Amino acid sequence: MAGQVLTVGQVRIHSGGASREEAMKEAADILEAAGAVTSAYFDAMQQREATVSTYMGNGLAIPHGTNETKAAILDSALSFVRYDGGIDWGGEPVWFVVGIAGKGDEHLEILSQIALLFSEEDEVAKLRAAQTPEELYALLSSVNDA
Repeated sequence: MAGQVLTVGQVRIHSGGASREEAMKEAADILEAAGAVTSAYFDAMQQREATVSTYMGNGLAIPHGTNETKAAILDSALSFVRYDGGIDWGGEPVWFVVGIAGKGDEHLEILSQIALLFSEEDEVAKLRAAQTPEELYALLSSVNDA
């Protein structure tokens, strides 16, 4: 995969919580600022969420657009935001919101990297414990090797 899908500027930590909508908006905004998506991507995320929840288990949600909205994706990128106050994601507790934009089929590769990371409970504990975006980024940098 060409280039880095995640930079330290796309990683954030919030001490408080958020609504699912706010979290999706932040994910979309980070991806848009990274030049990966157009402003239409937030709507695409909402459409996807309305049909199927992007809650993945282990406190993780991965909002992303629908297949019909590929035109809103300009490049592959990730956003990674931790909300220490938590989010009620359709009845499920979420602390990590990973926004994904994947050119072509690249999102599948990125998704599998993230899923791998979150399948290990001690990895998730490290992600919960990281104090700074830089520390979080260091733990996540394997996604750039996808």
